[in-house]
Amino acid sequence: MATFLYRIGRSAYLHRWRFIAAWLLLIIGMGTAAATLSQQTSTTFSIPGLESIETQEAMQERFAGSEDQLQAPTGTVVIQAPEGTTLTDPGVSEDVDAFLADVRELDYLTATDAIVNPVLAAEGMTHQMTEAKAAQGLPPEQIDADIAALSPLSEDETTGTVQVEFAAESTMEVEAADQEAFADLVAEYQDSLTIAYSGNAFQMNEISATGEIIGIAVAAVILTLTFGSLIAAGMPLLTGVTGVGIGIAGIFAATRFTDTINTMTPTLASMIGLAVGIDYALFIVSRYRTELVKYIGGNDLEPRELAAKLKEIDFRQRAHLAGLAVGKAGSAVVFAGLTVLIALAALSIINIPFLTAMALSAAATVAIAVLVAITLLPAILGAVGTKVFGARIRGVKAPDPEDEKPTMGLKWVRRVRAHPILFGAASILLLILLALPAVNLRLAMPSDGTMAPDTPNRIAYDITAEKFGPGRNAPMIAFVDTLAVPEEERPAAWATAATDIQSIDGVRNAQIIEPNEAGDAAQVLITPEYGATDERAADVLESIRGGVGDFEAQTGGTYSVTGVTPIYEDISERLSEVLLPYVGIVLALAFLLLMLVFRSIWVPLIAALGFALSVAATFGLTVAIWQEGWLGIVSDPQPVISFLPIMLIGIVFGLAMDYQVFLVTRMREGWVHGKTAHNAVSNGFKHGARVVTAAALIMMSVFAAFMTIDEQFIKVMGFALAVAVFFDAFIVRMTIIPAVMFLLGENAWKIPRWLDRILPSVDVEGSALEEKDDDDTVTRGPHESRDAVAAGRHSSMTVADQSPAAGKHEDRGETSDGGAGSRQRD
Repeated sequence: MATFLYRIGRSAYLHRWRFIAAWLLLIIGMGTAAATLSQQTSTTFSIPGLESIETQEAMQERFAGSEDQLQAPTGTVVIQAPEGTTLTDPGVSEDVDAFLADVRELDYLTATDAIVNPVLAAEGMTHQMTEAKAAQGLPPEQIDADIAALSPLSEDETTGTVQVEFAAESTMEVEAADQEAFADLVAEYQDSLTIAYSGNAFQMNEISATGEIIGIAVAAVILTLTFGSLIAAGMPLLTGVTGVGIGIAGIFAATRFTDTINTMTPTLASMIGLAVGIDYALFIVSRYRTELVKYIGGNDLEPRELAAKLKEIDFRQRAHLAGLAVGKAGSAVVFAGLTVLIALAALSIINIPFLTAMALSAAATVAIAVLVAITLLPAILGAVGTKVFGARIRGVKAPDPEDEKPTMGLKWVRRVRAHPILFGAASILLLILLALPAVNLRLAMPSDGTMAPDTPNRIAYDITAEKFGPGRNAPMIAFVDTLAVPEEERPAAWATAATDIQSIDGVRNAQIIEPNEAGDAAQVLITPEYGATDERAADVLESIRGGVGDFEAQTGGTYSVTGVTPIYEDISERLSEVLLPYVGIVLALAFLLLMLVFRSIWVPLIAALGFALSVAATFGLTVAIWQEGWLGIVSDPQPVISFLPIMLIGIVFGLAMDYQVFLVTRMREGWVHGKTAHNAVSNGFKHGARVVTAAALIMMSVFAAFMTIDEQFIKVMGFALAVAVFFDAFIVRMTIIPAVMFLLGENAWKIPRWLDRILPSVDVEGSALEEKDDDDTVTRGPHESRDAVAAGRHSSMTVADQSPAAGKHEDRGETSDGGAGSRQRD
């Protein structure tokens, strides 16, 4: 792999303008495709095969005009009178009539004749339902309860509801301009009335670039401090934005061909793609600088001296150095990218369409980021030439780890080496304690009740819950199938179903609302006592479904339950069911992949367990802050979005393996070249810590910046990913991993001979490039002879560590203790 990537990087550097032109054509093509093919993204989260989905499909077959409750372009407008007044007051009523008159004039709404003042609608409904239900023999108290459950006017007459429907096939077809125009009309009447709206048709999700802009700005600062050069810092930003732009354009173009792309999909792909795109480019540019420094033979040079030295390097030699950078760091980039791709693509196994679309979209963006890093980046390096580390910032030294002075990373790893048990045990205990709140994890799908408190959807939801009862926001429908019941007994069976359901604890009202034309089925509207975000609503649903057996035994009919709330509850349950199996798949995958790369049993084992710890701690902290409201940081605690945990696991797995690969490959590189196990860990940590720290800080910044987006799922996902990166990079990879590696010593790299023979060779460390010639000339500095370079390949590497515990014997190249006499101390 390393040799292949070397050739790609060298070729891109040599033929820079061809590669840049090819990427420009791709950018133009994808931009054109997005502009011409893009359609409205979906707002639904449907999963085929669920009981509620199957019930809805059966209702659509048996009831003419029955709609998909997740796709119907309908909404509810909530109108509330000013404080101290009611909707029946003449002045208020006039304002309501004026508003509704303007609503009826909107050409993008349909069935406008049914849009009437809630007071008049309530009076007409009361009259009709009283007569009809009295004829059925229902007692007055039941009639009153049925009317209250459906009335568009609240009991205190201060609040009313109006149903509206957009002239569109589905919610995806509702034009954003029409939604905005409706919002503008509502704003004109907000001085005299409180008006809010909710429902499928009003699931407006504005795509904001605020998160990306903040993330890029913070990343620019970190990159500048890392390289001390504006030009070098700009390259990862340029390539990262390029990759994300292509990926997002592709996602929008794909909306023409599938309706599974959700409104959150582009934002999630942008979040992941931008973070990994910048990081992957950072690793390669950093390695390129290392190769240049090694070739020049000096690191601590003044800007003018460095510029002069770079100009002395032949163009083809610079191309060779760029090839080495792509071959060595690029191998780790490709492998790390593959882990992200595999983890995300594995989500498609669960067979949840919207989740598959989100995962594959993010995976495609990551794949583009990898291709950009190994092809476009070296081409840009070639175009910039000797000015790659120009425009240096005064006061920012940004030393390369090749410098023999103790770096911050080396100082840290020395502390861990001196007390590995203390650092390892303390870190593990901390993560376990942070993970404890995860036992209270409660999942729910995004709805009007989970939106930001100041949004019209949330305002409508809260007003409805206050004035009509929480259950008005979580209606359910029981599809009563009496096809097998004798025709004359069917009405009695429907009534029995309504009575039985209403007798269940947590059900406020259940009433027959519509039999079908064939007279063999009916719908029973169920109003629970709890709102859609209340965990007790799930218990009520379970109790209702649990009564089907008794109903069938009593009447011969059956019923099943559907509606937005049951559908969302079923989705949450399905995601909960597959969560643990998916965790097992990911952990097994992590072990196998790392065993293949590092040819070790212990290294992949501790890496996989470390990943499990960081994910568990992330869940614990996320539940504590966002669900339970600990510390008062979040003013509006909500259940965790149902698909966040499984998406988080897939994404964090890939990111965790990134840092594992970039750190441990340098450790293994030193061990393979003769260092003792302890010195190899120290040396590898020294070389990788600075760039991994910068990469982790960039990822954390990008993810945290998305918390500024006014979308609950994106806020929580941004927080969780930022926290996960912190835990995994700084606690697991930079503390627990080296501590355990020090404790294991030489055993860390042991593997059974039979297993070593059957595993394919994956040269992630770029060992094959150690002997790589450039036009039959080895890579060497201007003052080095071929013999000196060749001899250096078999000698110990640069001094990496001289901890107090090791003593001065390490500097004299003495053999290590523990029987590893053939290995050299650094």
